[in-house]
Amino acid sequence: MFLFVAFLVLSLSPAIVQTGPAAGSSYVAAVYEHNVILNPDPHVPLSRPEALQHMKKNLDIYEEQAARAAQQGVQILVFPEDGIYGFNFTRSSISGYLETIPDPQQESWNPCTEPDTHNHTEVLQRLSCMARRYNLYLVANMADLQPCPLRTDPSSSCPPDGRWQFNTNVVFRSDGLLVARYHKQNLYWPEVAFDTPPQPEIITFDTPFAGRFGTMICFDILFREPTITLVEQGLRQFIYPTAWINMLPLMDSVQFQRAFSLGANVTLLAANLRHDRRKMGGSGIYTPLSATYHHAQKGDPQEGRLLVVRVPVLDPLWVNQSVASEEGVVREDSTSSSATDSEACHKDSCSDSPPSSPTFIASMMFDQYTFVLLNETEGEVKVCNGTFCCSLQYQRSPQSSSEELYALGAFAGTHTVNGRFALQVCALVRCAGSDPTSCGQEVEEAETKMDFLLEATFGTKYVYPSVLASKLVLEQPEHLETAATGRVSMKHSNMTAGLVTACLSGRMYHLDSE
Repeated sequence: MFLFVAFLVLSLSPAIVQTGPAAGSSYVAAVYEHNVILNPDPHVPLSRPEALQHMKKNLDIYEEQAARAAQQGVQILVFPEDGIYGFNFTRSSISGYLETIPDPQQESWNPCTEPDTHNHTEVLQRLSCMARRYNLYLVANMADLQPCPLRTDPSSSCPPDGRWQFNTNVVFRSDGLLVARYHKQNLYWPEVAFDTPPQPEIITFDTPFAGRFGTMICFDILFREPTITLVEQGLRQFIYPTAWINMLPLMDSVQFQRAFSLGANVTLLAANLRHDRRKMGGSGIYTPLSATYHHAQKGDPQEGRLLVVRVPVLDPLWVNQSVASEEGVVREDSTSSSATDSEACHKDSCSDSPPSSPTFIASMMFDQYTFVLLNETEGEVKVCNGTFCCSLQYQRSPQSSSEELYALGAFAGTHTVNGRFALQVCALVRCAGSDPTSCGQEVEEAETKMDFLLEATFGTKYVYPSVLASKLVLEQPEHLETAATGRVSMKHSNMTAGLVTACLSGRMYHLDSE
């Protein structure tokens, strides 16, 4: 067992600086949540000068934030997905925004000091000079155009127009050198302007202050490629530009960012867009022992937010493994190994469980969950969806609202709306109303505080825990335990606000293709 104390900071000011370990074992990171200036009619193609004029408005804001970050000693700065031009483009209407980005693995190029090497690279030059001017590593997201050979072979991945268009992360060294280029593997359903790369890309880059980082984009976080491949290669530090659309009760931005950092035992630097009409917002810097984040509340001004945090180095090649195995939430592994994807118990008799209560079916996140109500002040309940079962011991605080209805839900199956991925989920949720049919609907606030122990046996070792309190406040689970059988337990008490959701979300990556 390893034991440690965790802390969490909710950003309420335009910028936060959080001090930490001495130089050499830590670095200063920043993420910028950007209130993107949009093209008012993204379906209409613009000329290159018109597109550059639009992008300059967002890049000018990037420049201001890079200067602010540099004043606070930032060594790596992350901007969000789609932050330079926005979204809702068609394949043809985004053409004026495209630049051909050379592969840093094939060519060494500094756009700032060598601007004439490649034509029509004004955005790359601006970003490169920004990194160089402020002496920091800079990560941004932009649109890449790559030619491809047209072939008569039906199996060819080259689009009919003879070009690939990729949603792309670019990384610049502090002297402006382009050091990494990553093409998004998992496109969300509205991204008709972009192509999926012919092969998944596993991209990392090295820094002199924290070792190695990997990069991914938005929807990638839900899939094996590239995310879990990087984790299985031992990567502990992730750069994550995103344009995440918040979906309660289980997929709010900061909720899943935190869950991924805890479940994968990694650092995550997550920069999101801010766009209230599309429910975009929520950025943070997470390690297994800390969460510093910003999530706007209803009625807050729609504006950008810079977060600056001192972060411990987790690259195992830089730090002693015993130190790197984080000291955060009380986390216990019953043996030296955890369950593999094929080692889970799928029978109701796998563990001692309380007797089942009457159940009902309701939709949550477009999936059909089996629910059981929490009808008492305290007690034990169990619910199963097929052979996958969730157990809960709970006790409401004496000051809890008697009018708030809670339910425990279980789901085991393949999610198929706006993406396809296999899940096993246990979720304790506050229902939106007093009727059981409201369980699983979006809720942002709650008054009921609850001590609980949530448990299940999963068919995967990839289980992501989260506790979301009223007004989208994250709470650090008090105790997490994983057994070699796949049994995962999450215990929490002494909540600071009412409980909205407590969730154990298991990703069955090996079943995605079935």
